[in-house]
Amino acid sequence: MTSDGAASPRPISPSDRIDAIDVLRGIALFGVMAINVVMEFRISIFEQFLGARTLASPVDRAVETILTQAVELKAFALFSLLFGAGLAIQFDRLANSERRTFLLLRRLAVLLVFGVIHLCLIWNGDILTEYALAGFIVLPFLFGPRWLLTLAALASLALYLAMQAFPPAGLFPGRTAIWRDVIDANRIYATGGFLDVLAFRLREIPLIASLHAFVFLRTIGLFLVGALAWRSGILQNARGLLVIALPAICLGAALLYVGIEPLGNILLALGYGAAILFIASFGRGRRLLGWAAPLGRMAFTNYVAQSLIFGWIFYGYGFGLFGRLGITQALAIGIAVYVGQVLFSAWWLRHYRYGPIEWLWRTLMYGALQPMLLSRVEGVQ
Repeated sequence: MTSDGAASPRPISPSDRIDAIDVLRGIALFGVMAINVVMEFRISIFEQFLGARTLASPVDRAVETILTQAVELKAFALFSLLFGAGLAIQFDRLANSERRTFLLLRRLAVLLVFGVIHLCLIWNGDILTEYALAGFIVLPFLFGPRWLLTLAALASLALYLAMQAFPPAGLFPGRTAIWRDVIDANRIYATGGFLDVLAFRLREIPLIASLHAFVFLRTIGLFLVGALAWRSGILQNARGLLVIALPAICLGAALLYVGIEPLGNILLALGYGAAILFIASFGRGRRLLGWAAPLGRMAFTNYVAQSLIFGWIFYGYGFGLFGRLGITQALAIGIAVYVGQVLFSAWWLRHYRYGPIEWLWRTLMYGALQPMLLSRVEGVQ
């Protein structure tokens, strides 16, 4: 890189992206969407902590079992792995820039601002704020060697698993507080106007924060694992991915079967990610899964758009379907939205370099207006 390039680093072009990672991100977004629409928009997220619920339909029971056993925490863990890998990719590609640390800190700061806006004004199930805070902690480790990343990842995940086995007293709200919140949610989210929903959403944030506190160490650990996967070259090693995928899936499923869920979920996420990357690393696999790459390139935009759409569908200022739909019905709505986003993302990226929010994020990170229109040359690559 020339001195000019070092002084004025630019974001990578679409042709320089790693398509398999975009594919994985797009598929992981489906899992995140499915859990969000079924367990956090359809009903209160805290309802699951009040004990067993009777589902009206055998189909709903089957769908819930599939989501909780095969998808729930694995999709979010996959997103954490991908964010860590993405942060490491940005770090390494800015290696020759004297502004690298400043740019990455500003990137995370902008994400934090986006997250707080999303958390307060759109939906308090936001994950962006947690990711930005975890990113600030992980960033210094990227200056170190791989053994330091490995040690920090193991320490973070070990502390997370210890916290799951022996939860700190007082960290999680009591049953009475949860019960009161669920009752209020069933009334306000279902029938309240925008300002009513906004006020209640803000009131719920301390309860939501306790859930994030329980998984924050896992997020840090998975960020570090994702960064380590990039640094080790395993993301581009098809044979290595296969070696990881099969044992991780088998062991993760076995651990879930015997009730060791926290570790089982992490291993299944690793296995899922490795398997999808392995498939997408071959020509036939890319053709099979290529539809997810545009969605993955616009994951930030699509994630926020889902919050806006589902908020309008389920809350009282829109259609007010909160608490009125079964699991299968809500998931069907989510799938329809997801398919629409697949089509829209493919159309958008035929004309533009980035998704709308991705473009704004890059513009604010680099402090200069980024080119948005896709050039004719790029469009035929």
